[in-house]
Parts: sequence; C-alpha cells; structure tokens
Amino acid sequence: MCATRRLASAALLMMSLFSLLPANSSTSAQTRKRRVTGSLTRTRSLSRSEISQAETHLSEMGYGKGRDALVAFEKYEGRKVTSQLTRDDFNSIMNANAPQARDSGYKHVEVDLDRQVLLLTDADGAVKTILPVSTGSDKHYSEKGLSGLAYTPRGRFRIYAKMSGWRKSPLGLLFYPNYFSDGLAIHGNPSVPQTPQSHGCIRVPMSAAVEISRSLPAGTIVLIYDSLSFVSAKDWAEADKQKQATNLR
Repeated sequence: MCATRRLASAALLMMSLFSLLPANSSTSAQTRKRRVTGSLTRTRSLSRSEISQAETHLSEMGYGKGRDALVAFEKYEGRKVTSQLTRDDFNSIMNANAPQARDSGYKHVEVDLDRQVLLLTDADGAVKTILPVSTGSDKHYSEKGLSGLAYTPRGRFRIYAKMSGWRKSPLGLLFYPNYFSDGLAIHGNPSVPQTPQSHGCIRVPMSAAVEISRSLPAGTIVLIYDSLSFVSAKDWAEADKQKQATNLR
C-alpha cells in the first residue's frame, strides 16, 4: 500500500515538473519563424519618407503625382504595370532619368504606341508631362451600327479642332477632345486600360484631360509612332517660326 502511494506521488511530481518545461521545439520554431518573417516584411516595405521621395522624383521627371504617375512610369520603362509602389519600383524610380522626346527643339506632343504613353514638351522640346494612354486596339469592331478597324494612325499631325467638356461621338463620349485626324482625338476617358483598347482615339486619364487640352492649342504638332515608324516634324516647326517672324514684321 505504501509502495503504491509512493509511486503515485512520484508520478504527480514528474507531471508537475513537465508542466514547468518550455514549449516543445516545434512551437518554439514556429514562433521564431513568425518573428523572422515579420522582420523581413518590415524590411521589404517602404517607409513614408521613401514613398515621398519616389513621388517627388516622379513629379520632377514629369510624371506628375498619384497612381497615374506610377502607371506612366511603369509603361515608359517597360515594367509590369501593377499600380502599386513596390521596393523594386522604388529603386527603379530613384535611379531613373527623365524621358527624352524623339524630336527636339520645338513644342509638340508625342504618342509612343509601343509604350502607351503621351509626352508633352516645352518650347525647347524638353519633356514636361508624361501620361499613360490607351490607343487603337488594331482589332475590327462592329457596334452601334458602325464597323471598322480600331486603328491609331502613325505619322505627324496637327490639332485642327477642339472642344471643352463632353462631346458625343458615334462610338461614345469624349471628354475635352483635341482632334488630330479624321475625327480621332486626344481626349479624357474614365477607362484608360494598360493596353491598346480604344477605337483609334488616344485616351488620357480624366484627371489630366483639362490641363492637357489647355496645352494643345489648335495647330499643335502631334507625332504618333511605334518602333517601326517615326516621322520628324522639325521642318513644320521651322516653317511655323518663319511664318511667325514674317507676321511680326
């Protein structure tokens, strides 16, 4: 009987001792893993200061601010368009240089169909504004009783007409349209996809439509090109200068 009591007491003592031991190795490993993972997440994330630096540099290069600025940068640099500022994006932005226009020496607007961006230059041909765009899909369409090829022409053009506010066209509404060829226009649209999706017009973000329209008076030279086609308009620009000089005499 005494032996039985001694064995029971020993068992209780062993259980008490086990209860004081640390958690098992598996639980400890999971805890350590969570700590390491959390640390790595903090390392990869961006601080408010870094986000501010990226926004400042994007603005200085002409991309502006906000989501459209990042999308334009990703498109111009040939990066995957995510619309989210990552550590990789941050490093790329901070090491990037401002885009350069294909033509220089005069004020004009360029549309790079491969990159799907619009570049507006100043009087010296330096890029001052870069916007994401969506151009013609190069696909056949048939809608609203109309059919055709959704094509944005390559070449050199001029803004020949423009309107303020909304304009109803046969295929949809255009916001602050700036016409450059046979009813095709640079205009604001609520939808500016990452890829070419328009009927032929050049869509720009709604937030930039009014300002870009103010920067494109009638007569502004528009260059539209891809990797296989580019036509300079320096001769047009020079003719404009000579005409202006003659008018001033």
